Amino acid sequence: MAFSGVMAVAVLLGLALALFLFLRFVPLGLWITAYFSGVPVSLFTLIGMRLRKVNPHEVIRPLISATKAGLALEIDKLEAHYLAGGNVQQVVNALISADKANIDLSFQRATAIDLAGRDVLEAVKVSVNPKVIETPQGGGGGQRRHPDYCPGAGDGARQHRAPGGRCR
Repeated sequence: MAFSGVMAVAVLLGLALALFLFLRFVPLGLWITAYFSGVPVSLFTLIGMRLRKVNPHEVIRPLISATKAGLALEIDKLEAHYLAGGNVQQVVNALISADKANIDLSFQRATAIDLAGRDVLEAVKVSVNPKVIETPQGGGGGQRRHPDYCPGAGDGARQHRAPGGRCR
């Protein structure tokens, strides 16, 4: 009788440990969120991400955003971009913005811009609303002067330069 009680406790501890390990490797809440968002992702895909040292939240949440925005992206490509050191959320946000602005931006181009160290979302925003850079007036903007010009000679008159390039 005492042996079966110990055995039952051991089985319960084993089941609790198995459940803990399962929940550790499978983000069940994320899977439920993806399921109800219409993103087909299997539990085995999430386990594989954990084993490949990929944070499933950083791949699945942008995938949900893209799916809700009407973009068809592949989990494998998002995961590959994450493993390459890219910012998956930034790329997906840029793709969504480009799609809404009718800008032709492919996933490959967006990831290439991101991996090059540029802010791909900022690039899309600048394409939609170009930045105007104001320059100060004056200051010789665009005027060319003769190489022998010396300031103070008056109205751009030429003066001879002394040896060493100094004005006389």
